[in-house]
Amino acid sequence: MALIALAADKGSPGVTTAATALGAVWPNAVLLAECDPSGGDVAYRLPAVDGGVLNPGRGLLSLGAVARRGLSPDQIHEHTQKLVGGLDVLAGLTNGEQASGLTWLWGMLGRALAAVPEADVLADCGRLGLYPQTNDLLAAADAVVLFTRASLDHVAHLRERLTLLDRRVGVVVIADPRSYRASIDEVRRIVAGWDVSFVAGLAYDPKGADLLSGQWGGRLDRSLLIRTARELAERLAGHVAAEAVADQDAPRADPGPRRSPEPSSGARP
Repeated sequence: MALIALAADKGSPGVTTAATALGAVWPNAVLLAECDPSGGDVAYRLPAVDGGVLNPGRGLLSLGAVARRGLSPDQIHEHTQKLVGGLDVLAGLTNGEQASGLTWLWGMLGRALAAVPEADVLADCGRLGLYPQTNDLLAAADAVVLFTRASLDHVAHLRERLTLLDRRVGVVVIADPRSYRASIDEVRRIVAGWDVSFVAGLAYDPKGADLLSGQWGGRLDRSLLIRTARELAERLAGHVAAEAVADQDAPRADPGPRRSPEPSSGARP
């Protein structure tokens, strides 16, 4: 249905935690795909639906092994696993060295994820810039969301990334609850004038992140992380849906008068 790429420019502002929290409360059917070439850690952090551990060899690694012969959207779910709580996940690479043999994969993967039937895809792309080939996946995304903290160094790197990305993006601030609105407003002011579709927030909530282990419960549901993730999920899903409608309603460019074909000489090129 839609591919939403989630990424950051500097450090580790919590993209994986944010992606998992958004997947847990997403309003539509959803697949969480670990697309960080540096390696993912969902397989080591979150339990499988049977309470055991996820198989790190089943996911992006196994998908890459078959994708050399071509990759269709219907193949994606053959390599996914299910977390406790029911979230479907495409586990990522286990280390960055594996990415060196898959430089050709990212564009093909992005196009397949964007066309997965009957589910939105949240792609955790980790930190941008380390692996330029990730841009091929971003190019296929319906929306790109950059995560940042409100600190000066993070926002400076965010602005540099906005300069490099040749597309409209959303920005999410991982904000301290004590200065939540002020942090979001400050980042919104700093990126004003850039090609940013929205600036939103997600609470910095280490306790909520620790509870986000697949074991859903009342404490987690009441956490600031999940409460703000639910607001963000509704906003982001609505934004993607509105963009899709706008694209459908946009008038098509007039190709102009068609030229008559040149007479064939009968020679094959």
